[in-house]
Parts: sequence; structure tokens; C-alpha cells
Amino acid sequence: MLETSARLLKLLSLLQQPKEWSGSALADELGIGVRTVRRDVDKLRNLGYPVDAVPGVAGYRLGAGAALPPLLLDDEEAVAVAVGLRAAAAGSVAGVEESSVRALTKLEQVLPSRLRHRIKLLQDITVTPAGGPSVQPDVLLAVAAASRDHHRLRFDYRNHDGTATTRTTEPHRLVHTGRRWYLVAWDLDRDDWRTFRLDRLEPRIPTGPRFTPRDDVPDLDRTTRGVASGAYRYQARVLVHASAEQVADRFAPTVATVTPVDEATTLLEAGANSLDELAFYLGLAGHPFEILEPPELMDHIRKLATRLTASVPPE
Repeated sequence: MLETSARLLKLLSLLQQPKEWSGSALADELGIGVRTVRRDVDKLRNLGYPVDAVPGVAGYRLGAGAALPPLLLDDEEAVAVAVGLRAAAAGSVAGVEESSVRALTKLEQVLPSRLRHRIKLLQDITVTPAGGPSVQPDVLLAVAAASRDHHRLRFDYRNHDGTATTRTTEPHRLVHTGRRWYLVAWDLDRDDWRTFRLDRLEPRIPTGPRFTPRDDVPDLDRTTRGVASGAYRYQARVLVHASAEQVADRFAPTVATVTPVDEATTLLEAGANSLDELAFYLGLAGHPFEILEPPELMDHIRKLATRLTASVPPE
């Protein structure tokens, strides 16, 4: 006969199958009496599992409850869930990237090595359509785990100009913008908050000692400001002749920072690694604008305007 804890897990596994179980059938599967089945069902209910009684057959089935209790997954189900979460974390399902990383971090922490190998194999042979810069799942999970457990994180980092540095940080949180993953962390060497792109980051394992989270955590506005411009080669400041509400409709918070100057004028701050990219977005904004900086962007747009004008035959 199974021990009580093992028996409860076995009972829960049986009830998670899409069928209705009679009390006698469960008793036969578990090698116990029907009265013990009733007691074990009550124990599961006390733990938060919604075990419904099925009228007419004196049986049971697992129903839906007000809260989500822990689930038991077999090997195939665990692999399927992990692969699905990795796909969602990569941005294939909009709006669930960060929650997918949290769930995947919890799942991978308890996966047996044999299942980790199967998941890695599936990941290696799966082709993902090209989009934004890709982040390796192992990097994403390592950074997420360090952030969750408050462990210092050292990593090699490649800056926008290609130079490499080694950073020692206290990781706070991950941010996904729809195109890229970022880490918001306290940089111990620079004694300040920094935002790092995960596709340029290579963690050094094992992680460092635990740290106490700081009180001066950047708010969402400061975080998005760093994401919008802080990690790019060119930082642009542009005066747009439109209201802040109109400008904000054309630029997401993670793309640009919008600050009203007056009712009809807005300061736009954005970053990019390409002057062409900045010129492209500003040109499509649909509002008159004046470039305040950098000078390189002014020169680039002058040359671009000349080239575009020359391409149009005279009337």
C-alpha cells in the first residue's frame, strides 16, 4: 500500500485525467478501501483542489476552483508546456512574454534532467521566423532566476559600438518591449541603475551571493525612458509641433519619451543605432518637427532630403 503522501499524489494524477471516477474504481487503482478514498478526497479539497462529487455513480472528478492549485504533469505534458512557454517568452504571443518567463523559470527548476535534454533537443531543431534580435532561452532563464532569487549576476556585455565589458549587477526585473528583452539592474561598478539588452548579454554562472533589494527601484516611466534611448548609439531630441497626446499616439513609451512643452509642442527623445532608422520614424510621424540634437542626424536628414528630391522628376 502506498504511503499517504504518495497516495494523494497518485489520486490527484488519476483525477486530472478527463474522466469521472467511481469511488470503487479509485479504491482498486490505489489498493485502498472506499472509505479511505473519501478521506483522501477530503484532504485534497482542504489543500485547495476542487474535487467534485458526481451524482448517481458515487464518483469524483476534478473541477474548476476559485484559485489555481499545483498541477501534476506527466513527461509528455511537461515537455509540451515548457516548449510552449519558451515560444511565448520569445514574443510569439503578445502580452504574455514576462509571465511566460516567470512560469518557465518555476517549471525548469523542478524538471528532471531527462526532460531538460528533450526540451533542448526540440529547441535546437525548431526554426523560429526571423524578427527582432533573438535571446537564447538559457540566458533568459538564468537572468530571470537571478532576479527572482535576488542573486548578484555577473555577465559579459557587448555595447552598441561592439566593445565588450564585464558587469557585476544586482538584477531587479526583466522588461519586454515587443521587440527586445531588457534587464533593469543596479550596476555595482557604476553605482547606478542601468538597462541592458539581453541579446547582448552572456551570464557568468554560477551567480553571486544574495543581496537585499534596494528601495530606490526605478519606476515604469524611468525604466521605459532607459529602454527608449539609453542603450543606443544615437540619442535624438526633437521638438514636434503637435500635442503630447498626438505624438504619444505615434510612438510607444518603449520607443520614445514624450514630454509636453505646451499645448501644441512636444519634446520627443528617442534612441537608435542607425540614423536611417531615426529619420524613418520621424518622417512617418506625420507632424512638423525640429531636430535639436544630435548634429549627425541633422546632416543625415539634409543629405537624405537632397537625395529624395533628386529622385523625383521635375513637373
